Amino acid sequence: MKKSNVVLGVLAGAAVGALLGVLFAPDKGSKTRKKIYRKGEYIVEDLKDKASDLADKANDLSRKAAKLVEKVNASMEQAKREATDMAEDAKSKFADLKHRQS
Repeated sequence: MKKSNVVLGVLAGAAVGALLGVLFAPDKGSKTRKKIYRKGEYIVEDLKDKASDLADKANDLSRKAAKLVEKVNASMEQAKREATDMAEDAKSKFADLKHRQS
């Protein structure tokens, strides 16, 4: 199971538990509504914080991936240059060898 699903499940369970606890408490309706509202505000703020953290992590991963792509591209270009140099060197040596045999 994904970590995000577990976190959402825990948050949903906490919200339902808090709501049921408030609903079954022996308070007046106005107090109960205020408690529900405050719990809702707390949950919304907590979700906003978690969403912000998740967005920060996603941005960080995106930056790391971009750097990795740059490194891979640079390595590929270097390998291409080296392979081209080696091929040119082999052609030159082959031409010299062919010329000597003539």
